[in-house]
Amino acid sequence: MIHFIFLAGALIAGTMHAPARAQNACPPSLQHTFPRLQDEKPQSLCQYAGKVALVVNTASYCGFTPQYKGLEALHAKYKDRGLVILGFPSNDFAQEKGSNKEIADFCESTFGVKFPMFGASHVRGDRANPLFKQLQAQTGVRVNWNFHKYLIGRDGKVVGGWGSTTTPEALAPQIEKLLAAK
Repeated sequence: MIHFIFLAGALIAGTMHAPARAQNACPPSLQHTFPRLQDEKPQSLCQYAGKVALVVNTASYCGFTPQYKGLEALHAKYKDRGLVILGFPSNDFAQEKGSNKEIADFCESTFGVKFPMFGASHVRGDRANPLFKQLQAQTGVRVNWNFHKYLIGRDGKVVGGWGSTTTPEALAPQIEKLLAAK
């Protein structure tokens, strides 16, 4: 719709636009910035607004480390439908060694990880990074070990948290439901 405004004797024409869609807003669950694992450049999680996010704390030398394969399989299968997996390496359980670059090289060369990974940080207790503090507070589910998973819907609401023994594949039905909700 075209509208006209008279301002100081001048005619100004413009178009009226529908309000911006709420889905473009960044929900509180994603209002965090972390360094990317590979190069430590700051990355806002707001870039994933409107997607289903599976947030996972990882470690390179853990009995659950083979879950990287399942996480990458979920990423490959569902990324085009709106799933993003966000990996957060942590040495909170003394099973992550080396620099961020070394962790990135391990993930890439051993498991072919292509999903977004962020710099090593704490994921439990008072020193937990702000995202993990928020996820634990919202779900009431504490990180007890590596490969703990939290699922966030497209609307930014935290759906739940699952421990290390829940495989990535076991979350596929829940992920499919969330992806179907537009």
